[in-house]
Amino acid sequence: MIEKEILLKIASKIIYERKKKNLSQEQLAESAGINMRSISMIENGLTNMKFLTLYKIAEALGVEVKDLVDFHL
Repeated sequence: MIEKEILLKIASKIIYERKKKNLSQEQLAESAGINMRSISMIENGLTNMKFLTLYKIAEALGVEVKDLVDFHL
């Protein structure tokens, strides 16, 4: 699996969890303490985020990091 595919798989899980909780990108960004532009770039698979950023997003979504990266490589 290439890097872009991995980023898009993580992105789709973040989008799914965000929409399931009826959050906008802006609300997620605020809750996670992350810039909204960063959330947008992450959700579009345009950036390879740091682990700490992924952790903050997971925490804001009320899920564990493993839930966002649980796919077979």
